[in-house]
Amino acid sequence: MSDTTLDAMTRPRAAASDLYRAVWRWHFYAGLFVLPFLITLAITGAAYLFRDEIDMIVHADIKRVEVAQTDTLAAEALVASAVTAVPGRAVKYTDPPAPHVSAEVTVATEDGRRMAVYVNPYEGYVLGARPDRSTVMWTVRYLHSLRYFGPVARGVIEIVGGWTILLVATGIFLWWPRGQAGGVVTVRGTARKRVFWRDTHAVTGIAVGGFIVFLAVTGMPWSQVWGGKVNEWANGNNFGYPSGVRVDVPMSDQRLTDTAQTSWSLEQARIPETSPPMDGAMPIGLNAAVAEFERLGLHQGYAVSLPSTPTGVYSGSVYPDDVAQERVIHLDQYSGQALVDMSYADYGPLGRWLEFGINTHMGQQFGLANQIVLLVVCAGVILLAVSAGVMWWKRRPSRSMGVPPMPADRRVFRGLLGILAVGGILFPLTGASLLVMLGLDVAMRRLRGSRSRAMA
Repeated sequence: MSDTTLDAMTRPRAAASDLYRAVWRWHFYAGLFVLPFLITLAITGAAYLFRDEIDMIVHADIKRVEVAQTDTLAAEALVASAVTAVPGRAVKYTDPPAPHVSAEVTVATEDGRRMAVYVNPYEGYVLGARPDRSTVMWTVRYLHSLRYFGPVARGVIEIVGGWTILLVATGIFLWWPRGQAGGVVTVRGTARKRVFWRDTHAVTGIAVGGFIVFLAVTGMPWSQVWGGKVNEWANGNNFGYPSGVRVDVPMSDQRLTDTAQTSWSLEQARIPETSPPMDGAMPIGLNAAVAEFERLGLHQGYAVSLPSTPTGVYSGSVYPDDVAQERVIHLDQYSGQALVDMSYADYGPLGRWLEFGINTHMGQQFGLANQIVLLVVCAGVILLAVSAGVMWWKRRPSRSMGVPPMPADRRVFRGLLGILAVGGILFPLTGASLLVMLGLDVAMRRLRGSRSRAMA
């Protein structure tokens, strides 16, 4: 057999080996950066899936009430009881989402704090009070979103999301069957052998990889650059409300997210204003506003933000497990007329898709099945991280990071870098971090080359 024939036979193998090494190298880098964050997100996300159940256990003294055979008291009576216990101005009333749950009144105190006051809806006495959004599940939510770490953390979410997609894509390439007998859907060896951890990592990754990409994409709306821009597109015009869902009234500079928890699509939606009537008519009051919200069919568990100025409105909003029941209604505080009545069906196509994804991401849309599936995915993410760490530890050379070797033909990087560039354009902060990682990789290789030449 001639040398030319041998060269023709070995060239495809060498090219395939080079491509495998290039992908493996970037899979390693992606995992090095992402896995610490994914472990944190998996643990906090798994807990937050059961936020209502956990909060009802941890804060049972203020959230759980005994169901009475009598009707619940009027909203104004519950607010009056809350303000008596915690002096200040009531800014929000939250209807009990179930018969065994307390009503919640948010009070702005004179010292600038916002307190959540929990009231028995049947008897009207105060069960307790604590700073607004300070329950254990609000703490978990802020840890999950990295909100405790400042505005830079929203940028980190976008970077982690983009790198996670890269991690899954390169992982699928490395998993792809190439004639091996195991490690595709079965695990070989025992826990003492590296092949066991390699197969565990590969099989787990292919089982939960699609779910991880879904969670990464649906988590992107909270990112700084990508999420902010997409939010602008999803909101459309008319102050965040599509035409046809509001009457022609002035809009204030206040955003819906400033007054109550809202859906992602309506974070930038502005709150309308009302004009005090010339005849000196008085506001309709909270009881009448609640009656109108219920007449309009607002889902149980809604929150009502109270007007704080003569031009304010009663803003009723609800975001139940079923995304189709999401709704926001703003009432004129004097006439009770609905100035804005917007539901999930009124969102644009992008907004509906993202809201559905967010609801599923939070374990709400499909009930207990949704929670269990995502709990298994969170456990899979932790197993991926553990198996990756053990696998790396078993193969790494002494006194070395164990970075997978460079391909012999550097040209194989061109196609890979092209794919990375497309991802960088779609997710700008991820693209910037890819450039930084690429620069560090080049600098480290040159530094090692200089040391090798110096020792020669």
